[in-house]
Amino acid sequence: MPNELILHLQALPSNDGFDILAITAGLAQGHGLNFPSAVLKDSLPLWDNLPCFLDHDFWGQSVNNLAGALHDPSWNEQEQGIQARLIPGGPGAKTLTELRLAAKTDPAILATVGFSAHLSVISHANGDVKQITRVHSADCVISPARGGKFLSSSTIRDISRIFVDPNLSGEQHMKKIIRRNGQVFEIEDKDLQPGDEVLQLQSLPPGAVLSLSKGNEESETQALLTTQAATRAAESRQAAAAESLRQVRLQTCRTLLKASLDASRLPGPSAARVEARFNAQLDQGEPFEPQSLDLAITEEQTLLSELSAAGVIQGPARISGMHTTTDQLEAAVSDLFGVPRDERLSQVKPARLTGIRELYLMLTGDYDLHGGYYGERIQLATTADFTGLVKNALNKIVAQQWEAIGRAGYSWWEKIVRVEHFTSLNQITGVLVGTVGALPEVAEGGEYTELAIGDSPETASFAKYGGYIPLTLELIDRDDGRKLKAYVSELGSAALRKISALVAAVFTDNSGVGPTMADTGALFNATAVTTAGGHANLLTTAIGADYTAWNAVALAVFNQPLLIKNATGYYGTGPKMGVEPRFCLVPRALKPSADALFIPRWEASAQNVAAVSATWGGRVEPVCVPEWTDVTDWAAVVDPAIAPAIIVGERFGLKPEIYTAGRETDPAVFMNDEHRIKVRMFSAILVQDFRPLHKSNVAG
Repeated sequence: MPNELILHLQALPSNDGFDILAITAGLAQGHGLNFPSAVLKDSLPLWDNLPCFLDHDFWGQSVNNLAGALHDPSWNEQEQGIQARLIPGGPGAKTLTELRLAAKTDPAILATVGFSAHLSVISHANGDVKQITRVHSADCVISPARGGKFLSSSTIRDISRIFVDPNLSGEQHMKKIIRRNGQVFEIEDKDLQPGDEVLQLQSLPPGAVLSLSKGNEESETQALLTTQAATRAAESRQAAAAESLRQVRLQTCRTLLKASLDASRLPGPSAARVEARFNAQLDQGEPFEPQSLDLAITEEQTLLSELSAAGVIQGPARISGMHTTTDQLEAAVSDLFGVPRDERLSQVKPARLTGIRELYLMLTGDYDLHGGYYGERIQLATTADFTGLVKNALNKIVAQQWEAIGRAGYSWWEKIVRVEHFTSLNQITGVLVGTVGALPEVAEGGEYTELAIGDSPETASFAKYGGYIPLTLELIDRDDGRKLKAYVSELGSAALRKISALVAAVFTDNSGVGPTMADTGALFNATAVTTAGGHANLLTTAIGADYTAWNAVALAVFNQPLLIKNATGYYGTGPKMGVEPRFCLVPRALKPSADALFIPRWEASAQNVAAVSATWGGRVEPVCVPEWTDVTDWAAVVDPAIAPAIIVGERFGLKPEIYTAGRETDPAVFMNDEHRIKVRMFSAILVQDFRPLHKSNVAG
């Protein structure tokens, strides 16, 4: 039969607390976060000297719930978690001790009550925790999210007998983690001594039997007396600790009262009234909760605001929740100008601004409209400034109007150009590398000959466009926010119209033949491509009611020879480009004709246009150019994704930028009583290749 190891075990209270699991590796239920073992091991130093409260309170714990502190954290390999010594202390210590005793005797309580960590982490997108940056507390709760629990322990009273199986080697004995004279280490069962406290059973070898007995009646009676004495001593210590904590709270409350009143900027009489109220409570030995002080200060500020009727929104001296005063202001300004908020501000519920006048007075203190900044009059604790908030909102208005006017037809040019970003305002150069017409044959043992290859560089310079609109003190005092929004909307429209006009002019400059290219030829000309400057991309045929004119244009574009080298003997000798035009550009007067030709037959009836043979229907997109005034001219353009011809260069973004100048030191503020709203845009229009473009200049 297997040998039997009989241990008489007795659970006794300890003056230095008990062991718990604070957290274990795995998925935190309800949070979507997965804690790997390696991350928990790396965080061990953060778990020492942590407070333990009864229940979580993420809005700010109260000392009334303090139940103890964690010490000596270590890694528990069997549980794959962080183990620590929890020493009860504070107002909640008695409750914590009772919960521990109940958990030892009732498995249902042991399974329900445990410990949950309140911590800050950095996690990956998939929910795996990358790092624990701070541990705030490990609190006793119902149904903890990640494995926290009481660890049972037993103290060895005496050893009756130990039988060692001769068939088992010494390494196969049961191992235990024990505490002896305050030191924690691992031993085998044969090395146990009376007084050892068993913290954890490490392994159980095959065939071993562990029998536990409670000992004799006399020992049990003595254990009960010892437990009662220890409980009375613990209660005495808890009472002394509670009084010590109460004194600390009283002193903390006095410091908090002074700091909060200083930060609130309440007038002297109002601050004195709040101070007297809470000092009376402290003099009676009763600490107050921070929330009560916040509420009293807020009520006093609200009363002053209603009495003064100065139109100033007075925020609380303390910020609660997850959003700052600056966040509240940003959300309120976005709502005032009717622009979308940033995503991070979607849940903010700010006080509604009555107008731009209220915003100006709130953030400058300039009640006399002198055009200055008076910090001593400002009631809000914020880093936001008037001009910065207005600028951000106005940029959003510009973006909104840019999109709106684009949908109305002024973004037509986006279909036929390629937009490129440049990192300086230097002159930009187009890149059009020559192709190799055909590879010459190389005889066996013969030399390779140099291939004729070149480029056709076109250049363009950035131009700066812009202006400013004055935001006068008169406009602010009249609270005329609608006019300001209208001003800025016009800036967005003007910017998009400007780019539209610049691209449209590529086709209409110089009496309809476009700019002069680097090869000395006009962009659109009928000269043969075998001649220097010849482009063969200009016809005079009307668009017509059938595909005759379009087929001629498409054939000319398809047959355009690619560049080999700009030199005599190489003009027009490259292989065919072999690409059909994708867009038909027309003035508004020719839009019905283009729609009839190119809108697919199944759409033609829905759009009330006459359908013809569907040879090109759906393969060409008609595009209306708002700036074209000639009612007969039209053009064809290849898809820029295949062969880019026109480049729109931008330096600081395609959309214009809004700047504001409105500090008290700005000359315009002092001399003109105005905050200037400036719009600026840098753009460059470059035609780098004539081959993907074709024009038809039809005589009127």
